[in-house]
Amino acid sequence: MAASLLNKALKPIKHPNFLSALRSLNFSSIATAHGNPSDGPSSSSFTFDNANNNKEKDDNSIYIKPPTSNASTEKTTSVTMPMSFMTGSIVGKRFYEKVTTRESDDGVGWTVMLDYRTLKTPSKRPLKLPTLALAKAIAAEWEYQQTDGIRPFTMPLMKLACTALERVPLTRTKIIEHLMKKFDQDLVFCRAPEDNTLTAGVHARQVEKVDPLLSWLNSEFGFQPIVYSSFFGGKQGEGLSKAVENLLKKTDDCELAAIDALAAVAHSLVISLGIFRGKLQIEEAIELIRLEEDLQVDKWGLVEGGHDVDIADLKVQISSATVFLGLSRKNFFH
Repeated sequence: MAASLLNKALKPIKHPNFLSALRSLNFSSIATAHGNPSDGPSSSSFTFDNANNNKEKDDNSIYIKPPTSNASTEKTTSVTMPMSFMTGSIVGKRFYEKVTTRESDDGVGWTVMLDYRTLKTPSKRPLKLPTLALAKAIAAEWEYQQTDGIRPFTMPLMKLACTALERVPLTRTKIIEHLMKKFDQDLVFCRAPEDNTLTAGVHARQVEKVDPLLSWLNSEFGFQPIVYSSFFGGKQGEGLSKAVENLLKKTDDCELAAIDALAAVAHSLVISLGIFRGKLQIEEAIELIRLEEDLQVDKWGLVEGGHDVDIADLKVQISSATVFLGLSRKNFFH
C-alpha cells in the first residue's frame, strides 16, 4: 500500500534522488501503541466529524474536534481518531469515497477534500497546506484508507501537518527552549572512552562516522563542538548554542515541526539539523542514530520482534519527517 501511495502522490515530482528515497519507505509496516484504546476518550484524542450533527454550521465540512466527557453519546457520523496518528487501532469506517485537492479559498495554499467536504484542523480551520505536493501526499494517505476502517498509523504526514498548523504557532518558543535544553546532551557529542577494551570499537566507529558531522557543524556555525565521555554530559560553548538557537527561530512552522519530530526520534538536534540543511540523507541519519546498537547486534545477534521492529519504527519516523520537510518547501522541486 505504501508504494502505491507514494507513487500516486508524488507522480508529478521530477526530483530523482528524492523520489528514490521516498519509494524505499514502508509507512504501514509498523505501529507504535500509545496507551490502551479501550480506556475510553482522553485528552490525546480528537474526532473527525462530517458536520451533519451541527445544526448551526451547515458547511458540509469535516473537522477535528476534542472529545467531550459524554463521548458515549456521540452520533455514528463521528469517527474518533488518536491525535498521535501512530496507534495500531482501526478507528471507525471509511465514510467518504473520493479524495481530491484544491486551492484554498484565499488562493494561498492547498486543501484536501473528502468528497465535497473540506478537511479541517482541531480548531475547525481548513487544513491549509503550503504546497500542492504536500496536499497530494496527505490526500493519498486518506485515499488509501481501507473501507473497513481508518488506520491513523498509516498517515504520518497528516500527523505532522496538524502539528505544524496547530501546535507550533502556539508553542513555538517552548519547542525551541526544549530543543536547546537537550542540545548539550546531544547524541553526537557523547564519545565512548578510547582506553577501554569494551568501548574501543564504539569509539573507532564514532570517529569514522560522527566526526565528519561534527566538522560540518563547525563549518556551518563557526564554532567547534565539544565532545565528552562523562555520563553526566558536557556543555557546549555559548557561541554554538546561540547560533543553533538563532537558526531555529528563523524556521517556518512546517520546518520547526519536522526538526522537532526528527530530534525527538534521533535523540539529536544535530542530526535533525543535518537533515534540515541537506548534510545527511535518510539512511545516513539512521546509521548514526543506531551506531552503538548496530555494533551490539553485529556482536550478539538481532532479536526478532525487538530490534527489527525498532529499526522499522525508526525508518518510518525519520523518513516521514524528512518527506514532510521536503514536500512543505515551495521551492524544493524547482
